[in-house]
Amino acid sequence: MPTYFSPGVYVEEIATGSAPIVGVGTSIAAFIGTIKANAWSSTKSVGISTSPVEIGEGKGGNQKNYQLLSGNYPLVTTAGTYGFFVGGNLVSLDETNPITNNDADKSVTIKFKEAIPSGEKITGYYQVQTSASTTGDDSDIAQAGEIKLITNFSEFKKFFGDFLPPTGDTQGQNTLAHAVYGFFRNGGTRCYVTWISAESEVAGVLEALEAIDEITIVAAPGNLALRDDIKDHAEKLGDRIAILDSLDTIDLSSTGVVSTLKPFNSTYAALYFPWIQVFDPASNKNIYVPPSGHIAGVYARVDSQRGVHKAPANETILGALDLKYHLSKAKQDGLNPDGINVIRKLNGNIRVWGARTLGGDANMEFKYVNIRRHFSYLRDSIDKGTQWTVFEPNTPELWAKIRRNISAFLVVEWRKGALFGTTPQEAFYVKCDAETNPPEIRDLGQVVTEIGLAVVKPAEFVIFRLSQWSGTGS
Repeated sequence: MPTYFSPGVYVEEIATGSAPIVGVGTSIAAFIGTIKANAWSSTKSVGISTSPVEIGEGKGGNQKNYQLLSGNYPLVTTAGTYGFFVGGNLVSLDETNPITNNDADKSVTIKFKEAIPSGEKITGYYQVQTSASTTGDDSDIAQAGEIKLITNFSEFKKFFGDFLPPTGDTQGQNTLAHAVYGFFRNGGTRCYVTWISAESEVAGVLEALEAIDEITIVAAPGNLALRDDIKDHAEKLGDRIAILDSLDTIDLSSTGVVSTLKPFNSTYAALYFPWIQVFDPASNKNIYVPPSGHIAGVYARVDSQRGVHKAPANETILGALDLKYHLSKAKQDGLNPDGINVIRKLNGNIRVWGARTLGGDANMEFKYVNIRRHFSYLRDSIDKGTQWTVFEPNTPELWAKIRRNISAFLVVEWRKGALFGTTPQEAFYVKCDAETNPPEIRDLGQVVTEIGLAVVKPAEFVIFRLSQWSGTGS
């Protein structure tokens, strides 16, 4: 208590110990690309050698000099520099005579700056060509497993390269580029991007992504082998959803279409079919790409314009020119109940025409994507917004503060149209009192709050009943 020495009015600031609950972000995506290192490109590249380079292993201890066994001969050193990957990590060449072309036997000796352990293999390389507008600096190139925050496509090109011809080793890089481009084109603003050279490396990447709390969407564009991994990742954390791609080619006339398309049931995953057609600047033609990156952008656009409670469906996919398969309403009738979200061409527009989690009707109350994401949003927001309660005295005063804070947050959600009901009392309830916190609960150091929500479900089936009316009578 401060001491006062003269008459007057004194105003003091007192910390309340609590703060309003603020809604967390919902549209930050994470993309995992599978890229062969020798297909790598940087924004400084003028021409990538497409034939793989094979390097002889070092024998009998660490080596700095390696002999090129196959590839383009000679390696031109005057027009640019080379960067090599060992196990997915970038390694530097020696500053003095790093590459020596031997005309006698058409071989090339490569000298590295640091010794490479015996048994390690060169997994790939890229060539950086210098020009008037660029330098040979390769310090920005993302290494395998390195996660980069990307806020626009120019940043993606800086770390991961531009579009490459979608053939052979370059397919994975081009798929990732189109996914990230589609994300930003459709409304995305922030995403985390990384790459691996083999599916076996995904565990370490997913573990690193766990620490990035703001991620709410995870995708591995075009890599069906990683669908189980990113689904398990989303289920484990409970605050994100996995957007999955379908097979690119399928026989729609077969009787087992559902079992072929659907790998599993999960309330934390959504699958989209079919692949979409886009223009590819690298090959100057239209190609088919997996839709997950574009769909993640649609999620972000809907979140921004309407809110996470709105189903991300009946939305146009910007940048999509056509579809690999055109499905009728009758054909979708057999897919929608199982949670296979169909992309359809309606009135000349390519639209997302499904809003279900993978499994559909089997997922019960969480069969809709927006309900799953809205619950995750509410839970995460309340979790972060009530951290101030930890170690506070477990008294009725604390219970009242908890009720007041959570109720104020949910009233805002109700006013946005995110909760169902004509009044807040119909839309939700918050119970934190002596009944939910009896002595035995308080003795355990716990404070228990019960929250009930009336969520808004999408009008998936809009039904109009028509009948004739004579226009007379009451």
